[in-house]
Amino acid sequence: MTEPVVELMVFIDVICPWCYVGKRRLEKALALLGADAPIHVTWRPFELNPDMPAEGMERRLYRIRKFGSWERSQQLDAQLTETGTQEGLHFRYDLMARTPNTFNAHRLIWLAGQSGDQGPLVEALMRGYFTEGRDIGDLDVLADVASASGMERSRIKMFLEGQDGGVEVRAYEDAVRRAGISGVPAFIANRRPMAMGAQPPDALASALRDVLALTPVA
Repeated sequence: MTEPVVELMVFIDVICPWCYVGKRRLEKALALLGADAPIHVTWRPFELNPDMPAEGMERRLYRIRKFGSWERSQQLDAQLTETGTQEGLHFRYDLMARTPNTFNAHRLIWLAGQSGDQGPLVEALMRGYFTEGRDIGDLDVLADVASASGMERSRIKMFLEGQDGGVEVRAYEDAVRRAGISGVPAFIANRRPMAMGAQPPDALASALRDVLALTPVA
């Protein structure tokens, strides 16, 4: 008998700190369920700043416009740094000079999904931005990060200079916003909303168990 498979789509932006926390908590939830749990994870796009200029924006200016003051931005950064530390993540806001446009990063994640596991690339992009302070809106930086995650650099450069994946990224973003989802991370299991936000690992594991119990055998 074929086991039921849960198709778990996780909508993220790679510059969303709560998405990085949520990714780590999902990994812990999956570990609670066991390596044999029939759950297939895909990572889907959600740009927090769809109108961001292609070259990005100086981070200090962006944060002041968003939160009203640099002091408020620093308070929020400190809170996320503490939360990240609890999850084994190292947020280095002091290294971040720019807030990037993430559209091409999402195109790359789409490409990774066409031939294999998106997880290593998603991890590399988030680590590159949050821990290494890299401008993941820059095409050369994206090519370097993708190469370090196991993708072929020459292929990546050619891909990034084209338009492939753009229509698909826009379609996913439009669909999830039409569904009423306005924030990330968002966990969609078998095409139904399962959880919103960076839920604790035990809560995610419990929700996944419920979905598994309701998933018909193929």
